[in-house]
Amino acid sequence: MKITLKLFVSLARFLPAGAKDNIVEIEVAATDSPVDVLRRLNVPLEQAHLWLLNGFYLEPDQRTEPVIKDGDTLAIWPPVAGG
Repeated sequence: MKITLKLFVSLARFLPAGAKDNIVEIEVAATDSPVDVLRRLNVPLEQAHLWLLNGFYLEPDQRTEPVIKDGDTLAIWPPVAGG
């Protein structure tokens, strides 16, 4: 199945070739969890802070479950600081 993956700020460097504006469409298995998707791309999980699936926050315990469906959008941001 295909999903849209968005990785922002410092995580964007882990997107596969063909990504444009921090967004890429990728193939994932129906059994993949959001964590599986990031591991496949070698994204350091400790750098993935805010996780949204179709615009809704994913609690840490949901990130290891196969909650992704065909056509979903997974967006992830690193921790950020500002002032």
